[in-house]
Amino acid sequence: MSKINFMNGKLANHRNGNNIINDTVARESESNYEWLGDDELTGEKDVIAKEIMGDEYSKGYASPIRVYDTKLKADKKYISSLPDLQNGPSSLIQGAPVMIQQVGIHNFKLPLTYKKRNGTTIELETSVTGSVSLEAHKKGINMSRIMRSFYNHKDETFSIDKIRDVLETYKKNLMSFDSRIMLKISYPIRQNSLRSELEGYQYYDVVFEGDLTKTGIFKKYIHFDFVYSSACPCSFELSEHAEKYRNRATVPHSQRSVARVSVRFDDMLWVEDIQELCLAALQTETQVMVKREDEQAFAEMNGSNLKFVEDAVRLLYEKFNNEPRILDFKIIASHNESLHSHNAVSVIVKGVKDGFSAGVARDVFESTGLR
Repeated sequence: MSKINFMNGKLANHRNGNNIINDTVARESESNYEWLGDDELTGEKDVIAKEIMGDEYSKGYASPIRVYDTKLKADKKYISSLPDLQNGPSSLIQGAPVMIQQVGIHNFKLPLTYKKRNGTTIELETSVTGSVSLEAHKKGINMSRIMRSFYNHKDETFSIDKIRDVLETYKKNLMSFDSRIMLKISYPIRQNSLRSELEGYQYYDVVFEGDLTKTGIFKKYIHFDFVYSSACPCSFELSEHAEKYRNRATVPHSQRSVARVSVRFDDMLWVEDIQELCLAALQTETQVMVKREDEQAFAEMNGSNLKFVEDAVRLLYEKFNNEPRILDFKIIASHNESLHSHNAVSVIVKGVKDGFSAGVARDVFESTGLR
């Protein structure tokens, strides 16, 4: 059997039984690259390899055809012949044959259309995390079915309630008990400048989450990041002291800070509702469009709303605890210190039985840090 080679830019005849494939590759003038894969398995190297390992396997070796098959049609009969390890018997399970609580895909992206509070719609790039539970006797899941389930709904207008329809679809397709979806988006809301009458778009990191249990209970959540300025009360007082008693110019320190708010709810809650609650609690949201009069106003705003990280979570708690649509909430605040080389963090929960816990994984603290 003759070997394939690309020497001098030509693909030689490849014989496999009575099949002969003739093909011509790119002209030598276009590329000087020579494929040496097969040549490396002949000559001196072949002799050395056989001396070391013998020729029990190599004597029957036929090199594969390196030409993409454009004529193959993947019909049902052909597909039925393909291996399907994920749907194989439990004997294929590696490790302990135990239930897996969540298994699926992360960061699968597609554009989705969302309904806004004012009744209009907006199309946004969406990063999807979809997962299901897996019974102990099953080898694995067909992860592509999660994506296909999403594409069944891709032309619909999404809201937090639409997630349930998708969950029902892929829970059925994957024949699983529990299912979960998280949709991560960057959601724009117009923001007016403080004094100059300019406006710009503030973008918020938002995650819509839906959980559907095997008993049919549907829980819906929104996770929302609010970025604000935190001016240190202690630094302000020390600056005042230096100016009053020593006539020294000072600048109290402040820093960009992040509050990650997670809420569980039943009645409809909009992203705009959460943004307004955060703004009402903290006041000092970072600005988009700024002229000199706006910068001065922002300095005054910070001076009027000094806050430690402890103050920030309590101010937010007060607002969210008084919103009747919110069943439970968790607030993580991170003040990314300009004075210290570390951050100040705080966590507070509503305190509902079997609700959010105050535990926070390290990566969550890191993701609410400097951005």
